Amino acid sequence: MTVQRMKFDPRTKLLLLFTMAVFVLGGAASDLFNDYLPMFCMIPIVLLLCCGKWKKAIVYFAIYMASYCVYIFALPQLSGVLGYIVLAMCGILNRFLPGIITGEYLMQTTTVSEFNAAMGKMHVTEKITIPLSVMFRFFPTIADEFSSINDAMRMRDIRFGGKNAGKMIEYRMIPLLVCSARIGEELNAAAITRGLGGDVKRTNVCQIGFHIQDYVLILVCAVPYLIWILSILK
Repeated sequence: MTVQRMKFDPRTKLLLLFTMAVFVLGGAASDLFNDYLPMFCMIPIVLLLCCGKWKKAIVYFAIYMASYCVYIFALPQLSGVLGYIVLAMCGILNRFLPGIITGEYLMQTTTVSEFNAAMGKMHVTEKITIPLSVMFRFFPTIADEFSSINDAMRMRDIRFGGKNAGKMIEYRMIPLLVCSARIGEELNAAAITRGLGGDVKRTNVCQIGFHIQDYVLILVCAVPYLIWILSILK
């Protein structure tokens, strides 16, 4: 018996990513939203659990909560250079990590067809849609290539603590740069083959739409905006 995993519309995921960027990374309405920020940053954990990524959800929860606890309890006891270093590390983790995990979830759970369909329904110009569509395939492919390069270098004992540690950067970065250029050309050719950027409007067999889970997540994302607007009107 297979477990039906909860899926979200790409537009809902984009709204969540934008909200994370505005309120978590950007710090908008920080004086009003700071108390609720940790709860809002737990949303990626729910999304990761819904798509079956238990290990990643646990790792994200552990890192974020450890950083948040250090920021709340340990940082007031520190001073000087050590205090600045801890403040910088906690600030980076607390502000950047939720958005990074949300962006990774968006890219891993959204196909190019679903993304193009969502952009089409929002009437976004192809000058924006095409580069983003290529990006959706570029970074996962680069990650696979980097993993393969790591495996090959590990077999040759080119690693920290190995016999050829000095060659580690050279033997990893140069193949990765060459692969990046080649993958970019291949994805560009694939986009042209599929008719992206053509004069005729493309059809899309991918069916997307909002469901009950999308409306719930949209409502959750709307809360910080409402709090911000009400504070401005006062």
